[in-house]
Amino acid sequence: MAKPAKSDRQAVIDQIRKKQKSADQKRGFAIVGVCLLIAVLIVGAAAYKPIKDWWDGRALDNLALSDIGAPASVCQKITTKKAEGNQNHVPYPTTVDYQQAPPAFGAHWNEAGVAPAPFARKFYSDDDRPALEALVHNLEHGYTILWYDDTVSDSDVKEIRGIAEKFSGGGDDLRDKFIAVPWTSDDEGGAKFPDGQHIAFTHWSIGGQGETDTSKQVGVFQYCSEVSGAALSSFMEKYPYFDSPEPSAL
Repeated sequence: MAKPAKSDRQAVIDQIRKKQKSADQKRGFAIVGVCLLIAVLIVGAAAYKPIKDWWDGRALDNLALSDIGAPASVCQKITTKKAEGNQNHVPYPTTVDYQQAPPAFGAHWNEAGVAPAPFARKFYSDDDRPALEALVHNLEHGYTILWYDDTVSDSDVKEIRGIAEKFSGGGDDLRDKFIAVPWTSDDEGGAKFPDGQHIAFTHWSIGGQGETDTSKQVGVFQYCSEVSGAALSSFMEKYPYFDSPEPSAL
């Protein structure tokens, strides 16, 4: 009579263990599921903005540069200022006090991997913009830089990204010497663009193709109240990359 009782107790114990094991498995699956969900959300959040930017920018893909944004009339007349600083390389990371907002010329860094900023990048945000001392070296090499202040809207930034994409053809076509970067409140101790102007183009000109007289070098500036691919197109036609102190360097 004792054996059946013992057998019954063992069956109950086995049943309890089986239920416990099943509960542990379910709990384990639930933990794994939650971890996977969190991982998916993290990856999705990281990928969301680049994907959205790409999606939003598709409408600009088939537009010519001159058709993006407002007409050229939103921009002021081009102005120039006598330039200096050609081949004036200051030690990295020395700070240079530029007198213009934004700069078009001046002393600058010459640091491999830092200055000039890489040819392949055409658009920067506040988070990753190169230092002014690096960007001025790009200007010396013939780049046109589009600067946008911190008042521009999200739709303006999309148009600026669309413009930058026009110069992202790959390879090393020197005609693609263009960068779009923010002008931040930290630059020049808070120096600002002229009232009502939120976009600026700058270029370092030698005073005409083939000019060798360094006294003729000028910084070129144009300010705009809105994004204008038409104005930029005209600006770069008038001041191409080869009208610069070092046009053959990337």
